Parts: sequence; structure tokens; C-alpha cells
Amino acid sequence: MNEKLIIYTDGGARGNPGPAGAGVVIYDENKKLISKHCKFLGKTTNNQAEYEAVLYAIQEAKKIRAGEIDFYLDSELLVGQLSREFKIKNMELGKYFIKIWNVGQCFKKINYHYIPREENKEADKLVNQAINDFLKK
Repeated sequence: MNEKLIIYTDGGARGNPGPAGAGVVIYDENKKLISKHCKFLGKTTNNQAEYEAVLYAIQEAKKIRAGEIDFYLDSELLVGQLSREFKIKNMELGKYFIKIWNVGQCFKKINYHYIPREENKEADKLVNQAINDFLKK
């Protein structure tokens, strides 16, 4: 069991909606890399892709049996919504919030932090990899 995980997530779509991907980078509390994940999501919106990335990451964190998670995202909207500072007006995004909230109940603590895009390059790279790999087929 890892007491604390540091997770960077990103989601993006080419077009809005358009072909989309999710990227997740998971570190232990000492910033030692545990795993990286990229996932093609099909046609969806940027915000849905961002939520998909967090949902995927929190499910992975549950498998690792972490106690706490520090999430780092470059989406102010998601950080605000997941921290319950912003209302969720879009029903589809609300469904993602509920899924994440439900999985999140098994953790002692979850923090969501906004970071500039430049500080989220690894997760962003995985988003593009997922989309590019699909489009090359």
C-alpha cells in the first residue's frame, strides 16, 4: 500500500467534440514513477476527456490501495468542480463527478490542484499519444 500518490491527469479532444484521449501519470509520495497510462476515448468533448482521465486515475489508485491522493490537473473547471467550489451545470459532467466521488470514498483524503499546462507535459503527451495511435490505424 502506498500511503500517498501524486497523480497528473490530462484529457483532450481534437475538435470539441472530436477524437479524444486521456493521460495519467502516477507517482508515489517521493515522486518515484509508479505507472503511466494513455487511453483513446472515442469522440467526446475536452471536459469529458478531462473527467475520464481523473476517473481512470482514481480507479488505478484504488487498485494500488493508496490512502491519499494529490491530483494535479491543468483544467481549472475540473479542479473547481471536483473541489466543490464550482457548480456542475452540465448533466454529463455531473455523472462523471458522481462516479469519481463514489470511488473516492475509499480514500482518506483527495486534493485537487490546478497547474499550468506547461507543468503537465507528461500527461498531455500521453493524451496525444492515445489520439495519434488511434488515428494512424
